[in-house]
Order: sequence, then C-alpha cells, then structure tokens
Amino acid sequence: MIFENISLKKYNTFGLDYNTDCLIKIKTEEEASILFDVKNSFKQPLLILGGGSNILFTGDFKGTIIYPDIEGIKIENTEFGDGMVLVSACAGVVWDKFVEWTVDNGFGGLENLSLIPGKIGATPVQNIGAYGVEVKDFIEKVRTISVSDGSVRIFSNEECEFGYRNSIFKNRERGKYLVTKVFFRLSNGPVLNLRYDSLKEEVSKIGPETLKNIRQAVINIRQNKLPDPEVTGNAGSFFKNPVVTESYAKDLKKKYPEMPLYDEKSGFKKLAAGWLIDSCGWKGKRIHDAGVHPKQALVIVNYGSASGKEIFSLSEEIQKSVLKKFGIQLEREVEVF
Repeated sequence: MIFENISLKKYNTFGLDYNTDCLIKIKTEEEASILFDVKNSFKQPLLILGGGSNILFTGDFKGTIIYPDIEGIKIENTEFGDGMVLVSACAGVVWDKFVEWTVDNGFGGLENLSLIPGKIGATPVQNIGAYGVEVKDFIEKVRTISVSDGSVRIFSNEECEFGYRNSIFKNRERGKYLVTKVFFRLSNGPVLNLRYDSLKEEVSKIGPETLKNIRQAVINIRQNKLPDPEVTGNAGSFFKNPVVTESYAKDLKKKYPEMPLYDEKSGFKKLAAGWLIDSCGWKGKRIHDAGVHPKQALVIVNYGSASGKEIFSLSEEIQKSVLKKFGIQLEREVEVF
C-alpha cells in the first residue's frame, strides 16, 4: 500500500506530527522483493521504519519510508541441540507480543527484554538489551531483502557484527537491507538471568523464579520508572551507556565514589548515562514541552507540543553538560532525521 504526503504522528513514539512524501507498507517478503527490484520506483532518500520507538524527526521527511508490516511467528525446530528450540518472527510483529509468546510457550531467554517498545525487524539492527541480556545472544540468523536489487540474503549471527546497541545494519550496511524475519535460538525451558539485584528483588515480591514471574517483574519495573509513549511521547533511552577505559573509570570513581560502574570487556567499564545526566541536574527539568523524565534521566519526553528540533536541542545541552563535568561525550541511541 502506498500513501503520499502522510502524517508520521502515529509512526513515531515521540508523537511528532511531521509528514513524509511517501510511505509504503509491505505485507509480504515478495512485495519487498518486487519493490526493490524495480529501479528508481520510489523517491530518495529511503528510510526503513519499524515501530518508530528509536527515532526523532526534526522536520518533514523528504523521501520514501518503507514500513514492513509482515506478521507471523513460527516454531521452526523443537530439537535444535542442547535443549534449544529455533523459532522465527517476522519483521512486523510487535516485540513484546513475541516475548509474551515465548514465555507462554516455556521458551527461555528473552523474558528480561519484556516491554521494550518496537518491532521484531528493529531488534537485530539495534541489538536491544536490558537487565543483563542482549538479543544478539539469542539470534541465530536474520533474513533480509537487498534494497539494491530485491534479492534475499541471510546473515548469520557472526555476520551481523553485533556490538553494544549496534550491528552491521546500523553502520557498514546501513540502509542496504530490509529485515523480513529473525530466527531465535531459545532454551526449551527456563534458564534464568537474575544478576541485577533490582530484578531479583522484584521477582521475590511476586513468587517463584519462573519465566512468567521474571517477565512480570521486568514489566513492573519498567512501568514504574518509564513513561508510557501512548501517554507521554518518548523514545525510551535517548543515550547509550558510555564505555570508558578501566583507568579512566577508576579516576572518576575516586572523584565520585557513588558513581555506578559495570564490567565490560577486558580493560573497560560501562557507566550509567542516566546517573551522569542526573548528576548534572537534568532529571525532571523541562524546557517548554521538551523535558527529562522525573523518574529516569535517560529518557527525554515530549509533554505535548514540543517540536523535534526542541527535543534535539535539549539533547545537545545535556551532552554539553555531561562532557563539561565528566569529560565524557554521550552518544545518542535515538536516530535523528
């Protein structure tokens, strides 16, 4: 389906009412192949958009947006070795609906990623993560369509070049492939990850350590500290947690003993971007209708009528203050257009 000069308000979780010249909804992989096989069939530039939960528009998009609306979840193989199962989900499936499905079927691995907004197609692009879990550890392969000629290409986990909130689809092959289906390698039973004390504590309030209780605990925590984009426009975590050398982290810890640190790869530590922002006095601060959420400094919100440029400007001021105080350049997790 092709829409011209359509509002993007319902296609981005900030609720920004900008237009795009053209939006094409794709219902099947075959439609995508045909579309991309026809050279110059749509206005450039091209943007592939999923749930719109990780994007900030600062004006009308002068080009074509491809919106994959492909549905379907399937158990591919129940005996995938070592007590694992292989399941697939199409790009248009809402991520949290899929997590709910895995938990209901007793498949373990993704429960810590409950209530993360967005759709399946974006998960390998962003390498989403929460509470000690990253989706890369469960992705077996990713099925895609080449934007250049409509051909099918399957990326193995290794070929996806996953990193912290990063992948080949976000850097070297950015915009070159449309994700149509993701295959997940899950445990045929619970393999629980409760290394975060806050999560373990919340589970204990609910009952035994089960997949369903962990999922509910994650939902409870997220709903308590994060705004619902249906009520208050936001894109979740606006910035990535910065990774610094162990020596630099040690120096910062001496100066700020209360600063939380997390283990990263050898020789590096991960800092909490939310803590850095909060320490600069931004939590709960509001400039017109753009503001920082009062419960989570990592989240920038649209209280109603903020423009994309106002939200972007606020993010720049936050970056400047963190750089000035801590010598750390925060990197946006949200993509800006």
